[in-house]
Amino acid sequence: MTPPGTPGAFTAPAYGDRSLADVVPSVGRALGVALDGHPVGLELPPAPSYVVFLVDGMGAELLARYAHAAPYLSSLLVDGATGTAGVPSTTATSLTSLGTGLPPGTHGLVGFTARIPGTDRLLNHLWWDKGIDPLEWQPHPTALGRLAHAGVHVTSVNKRDFDGTGLTVASQRGATYVGADRVGERIAATVSASAHEPSLTYVYDSDLDWTGHKFGVASTQWLQQLAMVDAEAEQMRDALPSSTRLLVVADHGMVDSPRGSRVDVDETDGLRDGVALIGGEARFRHLYCSAGAVDDVAATWRSVLGDRATVLTREEAISTGWFGAVDPGVLPRLGDVVVACHGDTAVVSTRDFAYEDTLVGLHGSLTPAEMLIPILVG
Repeated sequence: MTPPGTPGAFTAPAYGDRSLADVVPSVGRALGVALDGHPVGLELPPAPSYVVFLVDGMGAELLARYAHAAPYLSSLLVDGATGTAGVPSTTATSLTSLGTGLPPGTHGLVGFTARIPGTDRLLNHLWWDKGIDPLEWQPHPTALGRLAHAGVHVTSVNKRDFDGTGLTVASQRGATYVGADRVGERIAATVSASAHEPSLTYVYDSDLDWTGHKFGVASTQWLQQLAMVDAEAEQMRDALPSSTRLLVVADHGMVDSPRGSRVDVDETDGLRDGVALIGGEARFRHLYCSAGAVDDVAATWRSVLGDRATVLTREEAISTGWFGAVDPGVLPRLGDVVVACHGDTAVVSTRDFAYEDTLVGLHGSLTPAEMLIPILVG
């Protein structure tokens, strides 16, 4: 179906073909270890070892727009060197799709925040909650773990603070974790891990995303950080043996949302009516409704936002394929109504999410700037 208000500018997730969920299974095939149940979509060149370097926030459109600041990475952005994030296009969702090889509707981390079923509380998937067991919240074996079980040497090189967190356990369990906080540490750890054959080494850099949130993707600070990421990727490539493939990807892109493009639910008549809990994030909201209020909430939000957002009921959103296959246990984590922003619109709540409203760059929706990611083979 064509959901009401869906603009042609939205980019559908390419699950089963060239989405983040297809990257690790495709690397497995390139290493000679196929994972059952994964279709062949993304074809990668065979190699005895792979390094998957994920740059948080480096959308394909941004990389193309600012190619002058990233000459090495942009030189790899040839035709066909793109894929998509899942929905919503946000870090916790994307990292879990990468690590598990599953779409969001199956792995269950369906946004920056999502309702804990049966409660009036939200789970922040980045910071987690000690009362929520990540093995229960995300019970599926990860693709990284399945490759390790099949004999691939799988390593995750990431900041020390992320070791053992709920998100790491949900998305990366089964990989050997190596803490590395600085670029030099990351490169050294990557070179060491990738000396094993066959091997997959996953490396994560969050600094570009942080810079974009704070200063915006049109800022001098963001361009300088992109140049530093480009240098890091090139240095990593130079430090690795020629037989090792470097695969550079991102988890999402980003758009800057100016003050005039923001809708505050706490200052807009009607938007709180019938809504028991607001989750998600500013570019992709999950609305959890009071009993019997779903249709009225959807109608009100469509009327108020107009062409600034696509507003769908849960059933309509699922039928579009936005979340891929949805497990029954994941259903109540999705909003009764979901709101995907167009252009540079953001839906904020200065009461519930005050810090979010201070950010300049945002992501989560289905615009090409947010959804399209580079898949660069070096």
